[in-house]
Amino acid sequence: MNIKPLFDKVVVESVKAEEKTKSGLYLAAASQEKPAICVVVAVGPGGIIDGKEVKMQVSVGDKVLLSKYSGTEVKVDGKEYTIIRQSDILAIVE
Repeated sequence: MNIKPLFDKVVVESVKAEEKTKSGLYLAAASQEKPAICVVVAVGPGGIIDGKEVKMQVSVGDKVLLSKYSGTEVKVDGKEYTIIRQSDILAIVE
């Protein structure tokens, strides 16, 4: 099953969270923070939204930085994705 976002929506997949701290301590799964860096999996077409033209600035494969609690989490075919608006993306990581 594929996810095809509409309008200015972007589907992202989280990059695996760090399991070990810089000092070498291993973290339990419950202690790990939600990663802020994600990979773009699908991008909507953009268009006229709320009377303004929205051009999509990200493309599939880009690594992006998100705010911590943005978007809607969904599970498709056993994989977890987050659907967000393009405006919730803080930056593209190069």
